[in-house]
Amino acid sequence: MPHVDIKCFPRDLNDEQKAALAEDIAQVIIRHFDSKDSSVSVALNQVQPEDWKAQVWDTEIGPKMDDLIKKPGYSM
Repeated sequence: MPHVDIKCFPRDLNDEQKAALAEDIAQVIIRHFDSKDSSVSVALNQVQPEDWKAQVWDTEIGPKMDDLIKKPGYSM
């Protein structure tokens, strides 16, 4: 049951663009995890730039750097 939680700075995406993004991500997950489409979920959480450090870096990126399979090219 793969779940992908995308956190990003705000983007002006319409529903069609969000659906296309979710479909593209789901297809990658399905291919790499040999999952069924019905097993994949995708969330899009937009975080204000001024909140990024406290809400994302300090809780999900910085303390889990050793667990990331793709590390960011920036630090805070």
